[in-house]
Amino acid sequence: MTEDTGQGHPREGGPPASLEEQLRRLTAVQRRQRRLLDAVVAISADMDMHNVLHHIVTAATELINARYGALGVLGEDGEVVDMITVGGVGADEIAACFPAGRPAGMKVLGAPLTVRGTVYGNLCLSGKNDGTLFTGEDETLLTALASAASVSIENARLYERLKYTTEQFQRSLLPALPDLGPIEVRARYQPASELPNLGGDWYDVHILPDGVPCIVVGDVTGHDPGVAPVMGQFRNMLRALAHDRGGPPGVIVSKLDEVVATLVDPPAATLVLGRLEERRAGEYTFHWTNAGHPPPLLITEDGGVCYLAPLRHGIPVGIDTRLPRPDHEHTLPPGSTLLLFTDGLIERRGQDIDEGMRALAAQAGSLSTAALDVLCDEVIANHGQVFDDDVAVLVVRIPPRH
Repeated sequence: MTEDTGQGHPREGGPPASLEEQLRRLTAVQRRQRRLLDAVVAISADMDMHNVLHHIVTAATELINARYGALGVLGEDGEVVDMITVGGVGADEIAACFPAGRPAGMKVLGAPLTVRGTVYGNLCLSGKNDGTLFTGEDETLLTALASAASVSIENARLYERLKYTTEQFQRSLLPALPDLGPIEVRARYQPASELPNLGGDWYDVHILPDGVPCIVVGDVTGHDPGVAPVMGQFRNMLRALAHDRGGPPGVIVSKLDEVVATLVDPPAATLVLGRLEERRAGEYTFHWTNAGHPPPLLITEDGGVCYLAPLRHGIPVGIDTRLPRPDHEHTLPPGSTLLLFTDGLIERRGQDIDEGMRALAAQAGSLSTAALDVLCDEVIANHGQVFDDDVAVLVVRIPPRH
């Protein structure tokens, strides 16, 4: 007869366990299974690779009641290329943990993390909080956790690969910026942080047949994989209409309304379309129409800021072709910068959009003379590390007066 001692080792012979002892063991087993499932859920709750690895070490130390935990990530040559630790692991503890898979009954315990048949890293624990040695039961739990953790690592790797692929696809749909002579122009695109991070934000800059630069920033509604191709269609249709029909921006967008209305399932989009017109040598005017989009921000050379938001503006494209498309004009002072953007730059969860617009204006005003690349990078970086929506930014700087 074999009897479990409760320390993970069977005991040969001895009297049968009482009903009370059997219930106690069953409860202990159920408690361990619950802890294991909780640990697996904690590991699987994130798709960021660094976070997943940290969750694995934390879950292992809590599950086994260990003081220290370490995960050594291995490179292709089998050497440790990264180390994630919990509990202030010292060099002695780490040295004792490797290689992984030390036998039970010792002060250290390890298990390999295997992804698709390849050892991705070694997970090891050192020093139990109650001062006892690791047991066979501890080893079984850690091995089960390592198996589940390997799946989470693979999922995180696939997630990162998918994010990279979708982002590259999105960027491939955006145009290269032309040389506008004395006018400087820069642009940035930032995808949403979470999948599906394919969005409908875009920018465009091109020279019209009359030699006037045309600038566009827009946003097709939605975030499913079908939005990105629709965004490309909008951009191409606007280009074709601007080159073929010409005329004021309001007329061009009205023509776009008519084309979109003929589609079976017409999408909606917001946008700003404008012309950078040089009325006299070195003096420019921005002639634009706004179709339900956040207003452009004008930044003067001395740091003054104002949103170009006339009372009359149009509704989004694809809503109602009967409503007019108002046109507006505003002088662009020498050395001034025009900032066009999509709403992802000023929207944050739990924050009023007006507050986001005020914060953007204040920051942009402090960067009035900064290089345009710096301006683009700073306004995006100031938004934070997590983007609920994708962001397109286009900045244009008028040459200063000589």
